[in-house]
Amino acid sequence: MSINEERIRGLIEAWAEAVHRGELAAVVADHAEDIVMFDVPGEVRGIETYRKAWPPFFEWQAQGALFEIETLEVTAGDDVAFAHALLRCGMPEDVARHRLRLTLGLRKKDGRWVVAHEHHSFPLADHSAGEQEG
Repeated sequence: MSINEERIRGLIEAWAEAVHRGELAAVVADHAEDIVMFDVPGEVRGIETYRKAWPPFFEWQAQGALFEIETLEVTAGDDVAFAHALLRCGMPEDVARHRLRLTLGLRKKDGRWVVAHEHHSFPLADHSAGEQEG
């Protein structure tokens, strides 16, 4: 694993731990000012809108939800990188059924890695692999 991949892995793991603890400053710390996030509830553009998107999630999560990385793959060059992960995100009785999918695009800015794009999604629970709606 390259040093860039190790650093990005550490950044993402620290981010996930901060999300789980509900620590907003740490959640937004390594994100670009022009962050674009496609989230389960909608689209977010800019760091201030990204910051405002988290408190409702933290309130829900405080009711006992999990937010834990299950798998994480990182691919990094010198200036850009991407990562994809599966996370346990939900109440303990629900996380066995499906996982949160996370994709991140990162770039190096002033010598440090920042998240420029973040995408969260859940698979459709009512469809088997390979099925499509008619």
